[in-house]
Amino acid sequence: MLLPSTYLRRKFRTLFMSDVTPSSTLARLEHSWSPRKTLRRLQTHRWTTADLQYFVDFVIACFAFFVAADVSVWLRLGITIGFATLLLLPVTSQFFFPFVPIATWLVLFFTCRFIPEDWRPGIWVRVLPSLETILYGGNLSNILAAHTSSVLDILAWIPYGLFHFGGPFVVSILAFLFAPPGTLPVFARSFGYMNLIGVSIQILFPTSPPWYENLYGLQAANYGVPGSPGGLARVDLILGLDLYTSSFTASPLVFGAFPSLHSGCAVLECLFMAHIFPRLTPVFLSYVLWIWWSTMYLTHHYFIDLIGGAILSATVFYGVSRRYLPEIQFDKQSRWSYDYIELANLRRLPTKARLTKEFDADDVWTPSSFFSGDDTSPLDSPVSEWEIETLADESAAAQIDEFNRPLVNQHSYNR
Repeated sequence: MLLPSTYLRRKFRTLFMSDVTPSSTLARLEHSWSPRKTLRRLQTHRWTTADLQYFVDFVIACFAFFVAADVSVWLRLGITIGFATLLLLPVTSQFFFPFVPIATWLVLFFTCRFIPEDWRPGIWVRVLPSLETILYGGNLSNILAAHTSSVLDILAWIPYGLFHFGGPFVVSILAFLFAPPGTLPVFARSFGYMNLIGVSIQILFPTSPPWYENLYGLQAANYGVPGSPGGLARVDLILGLDLYTSSFTASPLVFGAFPSLHSGCAVLECLFMAHIFPRLTPVFLSYVLWIWWSTMYLTHHYFIDLIGGAILSATVFYGVSRRYLPEIQFDKQSRWSYDYIELANLRRLPTKARLTKEFDADDVWTPSSFFSGDDTSPLDSPVSEWEIETLADESAAAQIDEFNRPLVNQHSYNR
């Protein structure tokens, strides 16, 4: 009789590794716990303009550390030391380096409540309703929220209060399992920086949401006004719980209507999922429309906010997809099936140029690039060991010389 663990391993291999070539090591993960390995990669790292992203993250983290004076200094130091340790250990840094922009966004979001009021700009109350009327002829949020029911409340709550928070994890799991190695780090960084840009806009350009207009009209707002759950208060009553009323009332960023990060997250997730599973694009678009309706029905956003979030996400996605996002090879079953990676930007080059092109310094978006394992890419590249996302062993760096393998016979370049 098979033990459960043995059965699960065999089932996993059947589902995800049935077409893995014996020599394929591209998808291997790092298992080393030695900080020396990380420090050695750092010493040999070739610094580029792409590394400025980490300087920005560091500046924002320092700002949040010092502005959150009401939080225990020991708690702040503990979080800082803990996260630094995760970045130092190779076995954890392979996951937490791509998580850095997400961590920066979360820190900025939760500490913006501590920003002194005299540092903050004035709150724009009339600009979004005015734009809504000019562009669409009326307040679409109020129109959709004019007729409510328990059924509609639940239908709105499912994407807004559940799928929005679980969506990034689902996308991450699917990207890790079925997309080429390197896709998940691209998604993580795109997701983090999209939200970081969005929160920065909300702090510098504070705007009131539809629920504020419903409660206070268009009178001037101040930072002492508590948040509101909007239509989610009805969901709390239906469920008999206090899931949203207290959390939204104590929101650290009350006046962050524009751009809508609910819309931004949904659109970014849709674009990545459509890249990985193009045949399911209508399903992902349906989810975007569903969450757009829910945000307006629950009076949390104007339609102009949704468009702003969508434009922000589309800009981020198409910016990274043209340079950093690995191409999907549809004959591959899972990430373990890949024995080479083709970047999207190389499709536009002639075959000969693709075979001989060296990566420019700016082609590496991050100290941990989008290649992993012992066998990384079919391209000649001067990247150092530090710039490999996940190294299975010390021999990985030596195999960088094998990047210029003949690819004329590989079908991807004859598509």
